[in-house]
Amino acid sequence: METKTRYDIPCNIAQSLNIIGDRWTLLIIHEILAGHTLFNEIKKGLKGISSNLLSERLKYLEQQGIVETELYSEHPPRYCYKLTDSGKDLEDVFNAFIIWGSKHLKKCYKKIVDEETGDEIEIGYYSKRTGERVNKIAVVPVSDPAENE
Repeated sequence: METKTRYDIPCNIAQSLNIIGDRWTLLIIHEILAGHTLFNEIKKGLKGISSNLLSERLKYLEQQGIVETELYSEHPPRYCYKLTDSGKDLEDVFNAFIIWGSKHLKKCYKKIVDEETGDEIEIGYYSKRTGERVNKIAVVPVSDPAENE
């Protein structure tokens, strides 16, 4: 399977979407994150996805280092799907979608709460160096985009 480059823009969002922006891809990752690691479990959780498309997306995610397979039955060969560390790091992205949806969707399906109090939570940003909460953030370029060509 060849890499599909839809966005040739030096931007983290664009380049991330080149990997996880296809239809069904984020939902497949979410199913695995939720503990559905077998092909049929993932398919069952995603009403409407064809087996061929699911298989294609899983292979692509494996090539991109988001998903890894593990043999759990030799005869016939059967695999389960697990998220790599890179894939697990997408949990924050899913949580951001859930929080956004709880604020802005007319019909809310999920919300994220403090397990102890039941209070809804919000996203916060923290300094990697100090661990302290940051109140104002800025998005800055890592390097000159022309250098990346």
